[in-house]
Amino acid sequence: MAQPVNYRNILKNLGVPNCLIGCDSFQIQQLAEKLYSQLMQLSASGITPKIILAERQPERFLAGFLAACAANCPVFLCNPDWGTQEWQQVFDLVQPDIIWREQKLSLLPPSSPPSPLSPSPPPSPLIMIPTGGSSGKIKFAIHTWDTLMASVQGFKEYFQLNYINSFCVLPLYHVSGLMQFMRSFTTGGRLAILPFKALEAGQKYDIEISYFFISLVPTQLQRILQNPTLTKWISQFQTVMLGGAPAWDELLEKARFHRIRLAPTYGMTETASQIATLKPDDFLNGKVNSGQILPHAQINICNQKGEILNCNQPGNITIQAQSLALGYYPELWDQQDNFSVDDVGFLDTQGYLNILGRNSDKIISGGENIYPAEVESTIRATKMVDDICVIGVSDNHWGQVLTAIYIPKESYTSLEIKRAIQDKLCKFKIPKRWIPVSSLPRNTQGKINRQQLQKLVQEG
Repeated sequence: MAQPVNYRNILKNLGVPNCLIGCDSFQIQQLAEKLYSQLMQLSASGITPKIILAERQPERFLAGFLAACAANCPVFLCNPDWGTQEWQQVFDLVQPDIIWREQKLSLLPPSSPPSPLSPSPPPSPLIMIPTGGSSGKIKFAIHTWDTLMASVQGFKEYFQLNYINSFCVLPLYHVSGLMQFMRSFTTGGRLAILPFKALEAGQKYDIEISYFFISLVPTQLQRILQNPTLTKWISQFQTVMLGGAPAWDELLEKARFHRIRLAPTYGMTETASQIATLKPDDFLNGKVNSGQILPHAQINICNQKGEILNCNQPGNITIQAQSLALGYYPELWDQQDNFSVDDVGFLDTQGYLNILGRNSDKIISGGENIYPAEVESTIRATKMVDDICVIGVSDNHWGQVLTAIYIPKESYTSLEIKRAIQDKLCKFKIPKRWIPVSSLPRNTQGKINRQQLQKLVQEG
């Protein structure tokens, strides 16, 4: 059975010299002690408070996170930049007892109480990590210190490391930022924290980054590669993890040209970050996929009947992992043996995972199945667009009509782009509608909000 987090053990790691770069570890220690003491006083009176943690400052976020985990209080990691509607949605769901946030919240009473967690959760502290915000409905994946540590252990074994140094430019409330802290903090490595905007503005730390991992989403990598100084800087890292959204071929080719030690990954909030990763040497040698499966996880490819398929046979991805979430708050999953996700892919004969697309994104036009990722990749390869999203719009004749919403580069016309791809795709995979725009709605992880684009097209 899982054991509660030992508070003294987790805090002593903050005393390691230079363990944090860009943060004041002494300030974190002092504040964590204060918050922990307050929580323990509440616990002594029979109250186990639910905590919303939405601190922007890293010191305050980390102190709150560690104090909540040590006191075994459910903690909900939240985006400080959510709007009023999003905060109301979270408040209705969580009904917090404590809110740790820089700015005061104006919240309405909850509309309906959430169902209690059942069966009883383990004694390891519950850590709720947000997911699903890009679809308009925020959910919280229920993790524990143990599920996060399983992810850390799998990462260590896969890369054969004793300690992990991380350079974090991603938000700590997101799984991709939080896990960088967990890897460094629990293995005795060093953690540098620097907002991405500060990095773009030219701020850096005087450290030997060749011993560090850094995690980026594709849009961040794209912006770095547009800056020669940052391109040289990023090429010095031991490993550059890339995830959060699918990367396009042109971006990967440019990274390989600059000899960036890229490690494309596959994972999600529900699995506490990556469960498959392509190692940098494989990437530099020309492989283009999501790599092999980390030791703490297993992936099966199944057909619609749930039968496991052979190598190179595409199907639905099913996951087993020690790092798998317990459910979505407030419901615990009854069975955690097989977590079926929306992604479609296959495992090749070497065990490398190849992602083809998402079932929910699949477009059926004229009876043909089309995965937007393939069409978008082909259009990007023409280098005639700066960004592209392909969706299916309801149509009485076709069922769905393939529609490309794109940002043209150098005033290229849709006719010129169609000519450039006509020999590369089947006729039914070439979009019938083309809508030029000045920008596409992407979230901080680089994922496009397809629902918003559907609404834009329908209203237009």
